[in-house]
Amino acid sequence: MVKKLKGSQNRPRLYVFKSNKHLYAQIIDDDNHKILASSSTISENINYANCETAKMIGKNIADKLKKQGIENIIFDRGKNIYHGKIKALAEATRESGIKF
Repeated sequence: MVKKLKGSQNRPRLYVFKSNKHLYAQIIDDDNHKILASSSTISENINYANCETAKMIGKNIADKLKKQGIENIIFDRGKNIYHGKIKALAEATRESGIKF
């Protein structure tokens, strides 16, 4: 049985996608079907994804959330295990003051 996560306007969903070369993070409001903010290794003009760049993406997405007045989110790692780049992104987001 697969559980589906759903974000709302008050508590949007942080979806993380990892490819072989890049890392993407999107804040999604599932009620209104809108992407509120996004950050990735492509937008930072970095050609590779490692744990340091994952931390930068986590801090960047947290700053965008704070500007919109959002402090609580739902973390959706997809099918990725909570390890390495995914963990670094999540911890950097938490350290910036976002709760999930």
